[in-house]
Amino acid sequence: MKKAPLKEQTSIPVPNLDKNDLAILRLLQENARITVKEISVKIHLSTTPVHERIKRLEQSGVIRQYATLLDHSKVRKGLMVICYVSLKAHSKNAGMKFIKAINELNEVIECYNISGEFDFMLKVVEENMDSYYDFHVNRLSQIENMGNVQSVFVMGIIKQTHQLVY
Repeated sequence: MKKAPLKEQTSIPVPNLDKNDLAILRLLQENARITVKEISVKIHLSTTPVHERIKRLEQSGVIRQYATLLDHSKVRKGLMVICYVSLKAHSKNAGMKFIKAINELNEVIECYNISGEFDFMLKVVEENMDSYYDFHVNRLSQIENMGNVQSVFVMGIIKQTHQLVY
């Protein structure tokens, strides 16, 4: 699943973030549906500068997109698996083919290029162990140049956040 940009990114430089920008970002991370008026009341600015700051943060790419976070178990994706993947060959072309294949797998909700023993770390969600087995055998392991895959099953989530600004 590809990320849809808010708008086409322009070449606006990343702004220096002051205390009001950080407060706006905190509030938007807590609730992306908060209104400009609600933000303006909370940070003691009028709506026009708040709106302008949000637009600047969007245009500069500080705010990449707005999202809705779901409870995995309530949408039949209660099994979370961390997969460590190593490739057989490490050429630029081989890596790009792997990345393209991973981007086509909806079960993979996050993918990181990592250092160390493995080349990539995937976060995969599935309904149950049977559906993960099917995904692993019939889709993931069939990717060209796939080397070793080590699957680690998440038994419980201790902390999960997408908030970067506190």
